[in-house]
Amino acid sequence: MKSNNYNPDVLSCLANLSNDEVFTPPSLVNKMLDLLPNEIWKDKNITFLDPVCKTGVFLREIAKRLLSGLESEIPEKQERINHIFTKQIFGIAITELTSLLSRRSVYCSKKANEKYSICDKFEDEQGNITYEKMYHTWENGNCKFCGASQDVYERESTSETYAYPFLHIDITDKKFKKMKFDVIIGNPPYQLSDGGAQASAIPLYHKFVKQAIKLNPKYLTMIVPSRWFAGGRGLDEFRDEMLNDDRIRIIHDFLNASDCFPGVEIKGGVNYFLWDRDNKGLCEVVTFEKGIEISRMNRSLKEPNSDIFIRYNESISILNKIRKFNEETIDKTISSQKPFGLRTFFKGTKKTTKNTIKVYANKSIGYCNSNEIVQNLDWVDKHKVIVPRAIGSGDSKSDNIKPIYSEPNSCCTETYVVIGIYKNKKISENVMKYIETKFFHFLVTLRKNTMMASKVVYSFVPTQDFEVEWTDEKLYKKYGLTTDEVAFIESMIHPSDFNINDDYED
Repeated sequence: MKSNNYNPDVLSCLANLSNDEVFTPPSLVNKMLDLLPNEIWKDKNITFLDPVCKTGVFLREIAKRLLSGLESEIPEKQERINHIFTKQIFGIAITELTSLLSRRSVYCSKKANEKYSICDKFEDEQGNITYEKMYHTWENGNCKFCGASQDVYERESTSETYAYPFLHIDITDKKFKKMKFDVIIGNPPYQLSDGGAQASAIPLYHKFVKQAIKLNPKYLTMIVPSRWFAGGRGLDEFRDEMLNDDRIRIIHDFLNASDCFPGVEIKGGVNYFLWDRDNKGLCEVVTFEKGIEISRMNRSLKEPNSDIFIRYNESISILNKIRKFNEETIDKTISSQKPFGLRTFFKGTKKTTKNTIKVYANKSIGYCNSNEIVQNLDWVDKHKVIVPRAIGSGDSKSDNIKPIYSEPNSCCTETYVVIGIYKNKKISENVMKYIETKFFHFLVTLRKNTMMASKVVYSFVPTQDFEVEWTDEKLYKKYGLTTDEVAFIESMIHPSDFNINDDYED
């Protein structure tokens, strides 16, 4: 029999506004707070900043811990409350609405100086949870601070500008530089629409991380999408900075974002990390799947000869064994986008004549003339293998890479990339069988965390002697993989039959 007195935490019940502004459940906040040293909860001088307040849940849970930890230092409860709220916890809201919500959560009143406020020392309405409406600064069509598109976000003064204050504050300003924070923590907005097709957006979360590091706190912890590990639009510089920063001491990586944010889909998963200014060293990487810890290892974020964060701890030894062969990788033979200069929407004609060329297009096969092919015309009469440029749903472990034999007198649109040009059909078929191995799929998985599969996702895959027909068993033996390493690959790869580009009509 259920109790009628069940009183859920309202902050665990809020629906997210969008994938851009994901509310953080209290249980997740406390897991992030657990990364911080226990002694800080007994230090009345430690200061905390949430620069991206949405519900105030981070500050509320920090206040709870401080109320308990400082009890012996400041025995009188109201005095302790006043000290914590006026001297230790600070927030910058992302919108006016979230500023009101945050104050209500933290101060128990949407105005910090009202009689119902739990803290009776504030003299103004905002207290230490501030919000100031900001505006973008346009340069060449984009905001110089956050990169927002002028076409999309130049709005009336009464509209929401999405000019998040923390990114548009001049942190070199004397007033702001006086604010020294020991701990910065939060869940930043993840992206901004750029007005492009198919919900195109630019990532934003990395800018909050970089801005926070500029303030040089003792500790920084944020939860962000994991796309920065191996890809992401405009994230190359950020990824390089993170991989070379030995102050990142802990990463908790969730392969499925729904483990942290129920009901929310974020391709590639999410992670939260601890950046520890005064404590450099290896990073403890903890991986979770379906809410269960599946791996833990202390290691460097950047492996030799790698420009990405290799997500799976168990894959390090496998990759090192493969690299000892010093073989050329298959990305060297893969075409760039638009291998024949034909756009995705190009379908050609359904009529074929003696001089027409077969076109593998998006979910269809058509025919074109040679004068319609913009580039690589000399490839048309070659034996080729092509694969879709967008593969599956974005879960690389289950996405099925289905190669297609593109015979002489054929080409393709940018729906596909050309894996390589080969001297005959038999070699092409051997290449296709190699692509279909779990070994091949596994190495792609290490670099692919969205549905897009450009040539870079194949850069860990070694080229083979394609006069030979390869199987997983032959590949495992060739590279000397152990029983445990083989078992890991087999457990990782379980391709589904779903591929958004695997249906075409002749």
